[in-house]
Amino acid sequence: MSTSTLTISAPDTSHPTRGGALLRFLRAFVKRPAGLAGLAILVCVAVLALAAPLYMGQNDLDVTKVSGPLLAPPSGGYPLGTDQAGRSILLLVLWGARSSLAIGAIATLLTVLLGSSVGLLAGHYQGWIGKGLMHLTDWFIALPSLPLAISLAAVLGQGSTSITIAIAVTSWTGTARLVRAQTLAVEARPYIERARALGAGNLQVMLRHVLPNVAPLIMVSSTLTVASAILSETTLTFLGLGDPTSVSWGSMLDAAFAGGAMTAGAWWYLLPPGVAILIVVLGFTLTGRAVEHILNPRMGVGT
Repeated sequence: MSTSTLTISAPDTSHPTRGGALLRFLRAFVKRPAGLAGLAILVCVAVLALAAPLYMGQNDLDVTKVSGPLLAPPSGGYPLGTDQAGRSILLLVLWGARSSLAIGAIATLLTVLLGSSVGLLAGHYQGWIGKGLMHLTDWFIALPSLPLAISLAAVLGQGSTSITIAIAVTSWTGTARLVRAQTLAVEARPYIERARALGAGNLQVMLRHVLPNVAPLIMVSSTLTVASAILSETTLTFLGLGDPTSVSWGSMLDAAFAGGAMTAGAWWYLLPPGVAILIVVLGFTLTGRAVEHILNPRMGVGT
């Protein structure tokens, strides 16, 4: 649930050329095959997940209405086999992508918002406010994230909302520390002093001068955080903390173990959701690393 260490030098926004910077970024990204491969993976998975209601219905997921063979191996009618209720594993994996990706994306958004806000405030206000926020961050870092997430999700109750909140609360610290470090570096630049001399207030300095410079770091951090958020969602759902009526990759693994797929040798029930998780995490990782290399002048082409 932690964010990897990134070091990205912030561009000077005293003469903004956002259109040109975006064009240079896109050109640099196209030159990175690994990033393109990761993006292609994510686009394919997202399209299949969003289009799932077009080629399947609730009857395909309802255990009282399906008529397939129970725990059957892959066949012509069921390319990935069936579960203990006779439902198609392929359809379950495709439908489960909707829940897993949604929870991962929303949890990442909350994580980035919380971590960026804390990091920006701690870096700008270096007095007792900044110290207090960093002490709070260090306290959360010292706590084991997975047991804390399990405890929080258990207290909030089963469901996607509790899992999303638990992931966000236990994952924001890495982003906060990175944003704080970048904020300190940006506020040491001469144009920040000029802005203050011209009468810019704290809010204007943070939102107009510091935040645009920290935005590349936040973008990279969010891309890499989605992968860990999906893994966290899978873990918490596998432990039985998710919505029991919702289909996700974690709930599939939980149902597979509870239904005796391991003892029955039904590898086709366990392998597809695990491979789907691996593919999506790989896609986000490849995309995030490519963006990191582009935005970091010491690793790739700077924007």
